[in-house]
Amino acid sequence: MGMVSAIDRIYVNAVDVVPREELEHRLKSGLSLRVKLGIDPTASDIHLGFVVVLKKLRGFQELGHTAVLVIGDYTARVGDPSGRSKTRPVLSPQQIEENTRTYLEQAYLVLDRNRTEVRFNSEWLAPLTFADIIELTRASTVARILERDDFSKRYAAGEPITLTELLYPLMQAYDSLSVEADVELGGTDQLYNLLMGRHIMEYYGKSPQCVLTTPLLVGTDGKMKMSKSLGNYIGVTDPPNDMFGKAMSIPDELMPSYYSLLLDHPMSEVEPVEQKRKLARSLVRSFHGQKAVAPAEKHFNTVVGHGVPEDVTELQLPPKDSIWIVNLIKLAGFAKTNGEARRFVRGGAVRLDGKVISNERLSLPTAELAGKVLQVGKRRYIRFIAPH
Repeated sequence: MGMVSAIDRIYVNAVDVVPREELEHRLKSGLSLRVKLGIDPTASDIHLGFVVVLKKLRGFQELGHTAVLVIGDYTARVGDPSGRSKTRPVLSPQQIEENTRTYLEQAYLVLDRNRTEVRFNSEWLAPLTFADIIELTRASTVARILERDDFSKRYAAGEPITLTELLYPLMQAYDSLSVEADVELGGTDQLYNLLMGRHIMEYYGKSPQCVLTTPLLVGTDGKMKMSKSLGNYIGVTDPPNDMFGKAMSIPDELMPSYYSLLLDHPMSEVEPVEQKRKLARSLVRSFHGQKAVAPAEKHFNTVVGHGVPEDVTELQLPPKDSIWIVNLIKLAGFAKTNGEARRFVRGGAVRLDGKVISNERLSLPTAELAGKVLQVGKRRYIRFIAPH
């Protein structure tokens, strides 16, 4: 593959490239670039939505550039307000450390460890004096900060915005200055923060970073961006059977975007079910290895092959953390009373993904039910989809 086509691959699935001519120039200069990606350690697991930007970072590594992962251990004490209507909870240092460890292990399933530099932003943010922070705040105006979509909406709605949150984009920008980023990557919801990095670098007399954003992957519910908190995600450490089953539950209209963002080949003109099988096999292969593919597919076939019809009815789960098996049976419309539902369980008539459920006190985490099939008796099936 020639150098030009390798560089062109960087632009595949890119949404914003700012400024494109400058990035082009840097890519063709032959210099090793420092490509920054900020990681928020508020969750311990990576889902496929984050894999989209990690794959882009891997593309830069394959051209000989260095990935600089900035772990926001200091900014996690503030909470990123991007795209959120509420402020995030603040984590303890122990939680942040534990999340970071598992996050990195998972990131290395996509990235080249040898071309990755890991930095914690407490390294440069913690020593800042109050005078340093005052200097940093001079670099931006209140009007510019309030241009941010989520801030402007909250401000217009009269919802409180703390000064702490207003400082968040400046802190993220200061990270770029501190690691001397040449390029910064992020999802489209991060564009404002990434551009602030350019602005702050210029303010401090440094060569400003180029910015490249990648699309947000819509979750398995087909509505919202993939997110742990919404339960509409496929995690890279999901067991093979779950990964396969969740992939098979992705709505048909999302398939082209999953193919283009997660697989390196276009979608073939085959039946939607076969397209999903190809995607499911590919995901299991990527994160669990070839040997896990056949057993995961076999498990799915056994579950679905219990006579589960292809066009099984789908039911949206309620936005609760967990749900009692008896309530689940009633929700599916398979029993009218608790007593009737309990009798089904006691009689061995209830299966979830082909496994008999015999404990009538069982409570199931809602997030784990997405994509699974509930069967009551011989003929009644329902597949659950993630809550809104």
